[in-house]
Amino acid sequence: MAIEIATRIGAEVISVDSMQVYRGMNVGTAKPTVIERRGVAHHMIDVADPEDEFSVADFRTMGRKVIESTESPLIITGGSGLHFRALVDPMSFAPTTATLRRELEAMTLGEVVAELNALDPEAGRHVDLSNQRRVVRAIEIARLTGETPSSRAASAEAEDLRRYVPEMDFVAVGVDPGSELDERIDRRLVAMREGGLVEEVTGLRRRLGRTARTAVGYREILAHLDGDGDLDQAFAEIAANSRRLAKKQRTWFQRDPRIRWIPWMETEAERVERAMEIMR
Repeated sequence: MAIEIATRIGAEVISVDSMQVYRGMNVGTAKPTVIERRGVAHHMIDVADPEDEFSVADFRTMGRKVIESTESPLIITGGSGLHFRALVDPMSFAPTTATLRRELEAMTLGEVVAELNALDPEAGRHVDLSNQRRVVRAIEIARLTGETPSSRAASAEAEDLRRYVPEMDFVAVGVDPGSELDERIDRRLVAMREGGLVEEVTGLRRRLGRTARTAVGYREILAHLDGDGDLDQAFAEIAANSRRLAKKQRTWFQRDPRIRWIPWMETEAERVERAMEIMR
């Protein structure tokens, strides 16, 4: 839909897919091929190597440069709600250091939770204390900046984010396949399996960094290659995890009051026309 609309209005596309940024991760991310792009310029695709730690902060910095330097209309499209908001909303990111991160990651979950609670007794209201990665990040921010989860949650920026106050004007259209979603996921996985997903992951196996290897489709095939279950089991897990991810994405976007939702229609042409009506 984004490509069709772009061809009609002379626009370029910015992908906000968190994994299409990685070179070589093509089949498993359903990255549009050069032919599928139909001559439409695409941004934020193939901008990092799979070994890289390409953070949301990196994405915002690079994506904002695209927005500021591109004269054509831009269509932002993709599934990552966080990356979408990083482009259009007031979202800053605290610093990070590899040395401190390694020190904190060497601690147990109980140890980091205890430190975070000592720094901020109300931290559990803002951070999932069962998620070690998020607890580590909260401590890292507190040590580097002095900001606790509670103080960050009380900031003006956080209030604007809660109220969905954007930093730029845009029109947002959402399309929800509804009951067809599971069937579409199954069809796409069949196409990925036939299109060489296993071969792609095998070829990238030694190059996938910490972030890239967590992508749905890649982590399950990696587990299979490491001897954890057969290939059919791996694809069953990909399907289940894809559904969970889709549910998470749907919940994220449905909270955003700026998005105008259109129903899933029989043809793409009908969906495009409905989206164009909203854009006008």
